[in-house]
Amino acid sequence: MELHEALAEVVGPAHVLTDPELKAGYERDWTGRFQGHASAVVRPADTDQVAGVMRVCAGLEARVVPQGGNTGMVGGGVPREPHEIVISMLRLNEIGPVDEALGQVTVGAGATLAALRDAASQAGLDPALDFAARDSCTIGGVVACDAGGARALRHGTARARVAGLEAVLADGSVISRLSGLTKDNAGYNLPALLVGSEGTLGIVTRVRWKLVPRLDSRVAALVALGSAGEAAQLLATLRARAPSLESCDFFTDDGLSLVLAHQRRSSPLAERAPFYVLAECAARSDPTEELAEALTEAGADDALIADDSSSRERLWALREGHAEAINAAGIPHKLDVGIPLDRLDAFLDRVPAAVDGAGGERVILFGHLGDGNVHVNVLGAAPNDPAVDDAVLGLVLECAGTISAEHGIGVAKAAWLERARGITEVAAMRAVKRALDPGWLLNPGAVLTTKEET
Repeated sequence: MELHEALAEVVGPAHVLTDPELKAGYERDWTGRFQGHASAVVRPADTDQVAGVMRVCAGLEARVVPQGGNTGMVGGGVPREPHEIVISMLRLNEIGPVDEALGQVTVGAGATLAALRDAASQAGLDPALDFAARDSCTIGGVVACDAGGARALRHGTARARVAGLEAVLADGSVISRLSGLTKDNAGYNLPALLVGSEGTLGIVTRVRWKLVPRLDSRVAALVALGSAGEAAQLLATLRARAPSLESCDFFTDDGLSLVLAHQRRSSPLAERAPFYVLAECAARSDPTEELAEALTEAGADDALIADDSSSRERLWALREGHAEAINAAGIPHKLDVGIPLDRLDAFLDRVPAAVDGAGGERVILFGHLGDGNVHVNVLGAAPNDPAVDDAVLGLVLECAGTISAEHGIGVAKAAWLERARGITEVAAMRAVKRALDPGWLLNPGAVLTTKEET
C-alpha cells in the first residue's frame, strides 16, 4: 500500500495533507530561516494514532519530523528532505483535571502553554514556566526542547516541571509513565531521557506537569545600567535581599530602540542607558517594599517600578517584543547560548566585532540574566551562510559557555555538538539514538548528524 494511503487509514484522509498550500504553514519555521518540503503533513488525534503513524512509517522506512506549535528557531521542527513526513501534534490538545492535592495535571502534547496556564489558574495554581510564545508553543515542544524562559531563575526549565510523560518510539511502541510519583526509581528513567531530545528519540504525546501555587502579588522594576558587570552586581543583591525574585532579564539600548520603533511607543525612562535589567518579584503578599529595599541597597534608587498588571505588562512588552521586532527587520540568525555570569560582560563586548568580521550587519542582544542565557540575534547575514553562527558559537566556547541554553540544537547547531560536548559524550548520545531509533527515522539531521556519519 502506498504511504499516504496507509497513513490515511490511521488518521483519516482529511488529516493527511498533501496539497502544497495546506502544507506550507508546517514547512517553514518561525524565523523564516529554515524551510523545506514535506511529502505529507499528518495530524493524528491521540497517542494510538501517533503510534499507528509511526508503525506505518517504520514499515516503509519513511522519515518523520515531529512538530508542535512550530515556534522553534533552530530548524528542528520543519522538514529538510521532500520525502519526510511531518507529524503535527496540534490535535493532541486535551488537558485533564487538575489534581490539586498533588499539584499536577496531565496535558496533551498539542496543548499550548497559555491553555495550560488557564487550566491551572482555575485551580489556584500555575505552570511555573512562561515566555512570549505562550499562545502558540505546545507542551510537547516545550518538553522536547527543555525550554526555560524568564522564570527558570526560580522554577527551573521544563525538565523540572515534568513528573512523567507518555511517548511513542520509532517502531510505534508506547512508553507511558503518568502516575506522577515523586519516588519511583524502578529502572532507568526513560521519560527523563526524552526531555530535551528534540523528537530524535521518541514523540512525546502526553506530559504529567508539576504545578506551583499561583502568586498574584507581583511587582516589576526596570533598571538602567552602564554594563553587564553592573547588572551582575544588581542580581547578586536581588538574590540576597529579595527572596521573592522570580525573573531577571536584560536587554541593551540598541534592542530597546528597535522595539520602541516597532511598537510605535516612547521610552518609559527619562534617560537612556547602555544596558537594562527587568526584574520581577512574586509572592502571596505584596513584594513591592521588599524589591524597593533591595534596589535601594543596590544603588538603583531611580528604577522604574510597576506594581499593577497593566504597567507590568507594558514593561515586559519591551523585553518580550524583541523577537517580533527583530523578525520584522529581516531574517535573523538566532543564537541562543549560555554564558557564565562572570564572563558575560566580556562576551557581550566581543560579540559585535565577531559578528562584523563574519559578515553580519547588526547584532541585537537580550536574554535572561539570572541564568546567563543570551539570545544573540544577527541581521544582515545571508540565511544559509554559517559564518556568523560559527563566529558566535566559537566565542561562546572560548567563554566556557554552552551553544544552546533553551532553544535546542536542531539542525542549526548540529555540526557544533561534538565541539561543545566532546567526542566521548556525543558517541554515547549516538549509541542511545541507535538503540531507540536504529533506522534513524525520527527527526533525522537534528541534534546529531545523519546515520551515515556514525
